[in-house]
Amino acid sequence: MPDDANDLVEGVWPHSAHRGDGGELVVGGVSAGELARTYGTPLQVLDETEVRRRASQLRAAFERAAQAHGTSVRIYYAGKALLNTSIVRWVLAEGLNVDVCTGGELEVALAGGADAAQLGFHGNNKSVAELERAVAVGVGTIVIDSDIEIERLAAIVSRTDAEQRVMLRVNSGVHAETHDFLATAHEDQKFGFPLDRAAAAVARIREIEGLVFVGLHCHIGSQIFGVAGFRESASRVLDLHQQLLAGGDVPQLNLGGGFGIAYTRADDPTPIGELAEGIVSAVAEGCAARGTRVPALAFEPGRAIVGNAGITLYEIGTTKDVALENATRRYVSVDGGMSDNARPALYGAAYSARLASRSGSADPVLVRVVGKHCESGDIVVDHDYLPGDLAPGDLLAVAATGAYCAPLSSNYNHVPRPPIVAVADGASRVIVRGETIDDLLARDAGIAQ
Repeated sequence: MPDDANDLVEGVWPHSAHRGDGGELVVGGVSAGELARTYGTPLQVLDETEVRRRASQLRAAFERAAQAHGTSVRIYYAGKALLNTSIVRWVLAEGLNVDVCTGGELEVALAGGADAAQLGFHGNNKSVAELERAVAVGVGTIVIDSDIEIERLAAIVSRTDAEQRVMLRVNSGVHAETHDFLATAHEDQKFGFPLDRAAAAVARIREIEGLVFVGLHCHIGSQIFGVAGFRESASRVLDLHQQLLAGGDVPQLNLGGGFGIAYTRADDPTPIGELAEGIVSAVAEGCAARGTRVPALAFEPGRAIVGNAGITLYEIGTTKDVALENATRRYVSVDGGMSDNARPALYGAAYSARLASRSGSADPVLVRVVGKHCESGDIVVDHDYLPGDLAPGDLLAVAATGAYCAPLSSNYNHVPRPPIVAVADGASRVIVRGETIDDLLARDAGIAQ
């Protein structure tokens, strides 16, 4: 139980978040009440300054670490976390490239002003049409995920007389989540090549005219705290890197992303500077032990850039107290739910909430924030403490919803998806239009036009 159920935990909320007049939540210089009156609720709010600040700090930290170890680094923003043309422009302005994994994400990145050469293209099942489009526009790097994809690309570059840079995604046998990691001989997942099959795949790529092999890619998980998993994975991939050098250059090593953030006061993510130095030094030490040159490095953070920059505003509709064995839990129902944030239902993800329209004056009560959907698993915040005087009509803000909430949103129960609004320097603007009931009905071919 917090000492103050109105506090805004540093690192969980955007740097600009604070309590204004009457205790109202203010983000990016705009109050929660003003946002709700202007755009309605539910509302996904993204602090543009926070996105830019985190992107810039992350790039600078990895550049310092890379320079200290005699190499270079390239940072790709992982578009799957949250992608729209505004975010593309922001991250490009801060010196990042963009990572996409579908044809749709590719088109959004291009529409946002990205040069195709600034893009990396992932995916375990890239279609022939997607690959043809990527080659045609000149995508900087395609990350190959299967033998079939090698042959698809071989046919495309042969037919179009194009040249395409490619990397090979490998499984290091290391899987990491938060502060724990599991190391095995093989990783049972859909992405990439096992280490013992990678050399043969690279040999095949190298013999195809038009494909230029530029390095290895490995991603070990998401929401990772600490560097131990990265160190173990890098060591295994560097063994393969050394082996491949006998057949030609391997100029790049992309170690993916997955850097963790704080969703609640219980989370203690590794500072970016410490993470950058720990990972890059592990690669440098591994190369020194093998007598090889440190390759150019790349990383693909997404959540670490946009996660804490986002909040979601809801209006409280009803409350009810449920007696438990040793306590009473207050169920707080809001006007959104699993349609705008599926992560608690999918993964049991933890979030934290605060009253946003005012500060509460009553003692804290144990709450569970739930949505309006016809599902018992429609939980937004499984447990938190909020002031006991919360009531219908109050605004509630859920922190750290910038990553994976909008991309995973749905129209379950025919609930329209909310708009995304950017705030900065006291101003707000819509960057993704919210849906309406008319939008939903427009897709129903059974309605007479």
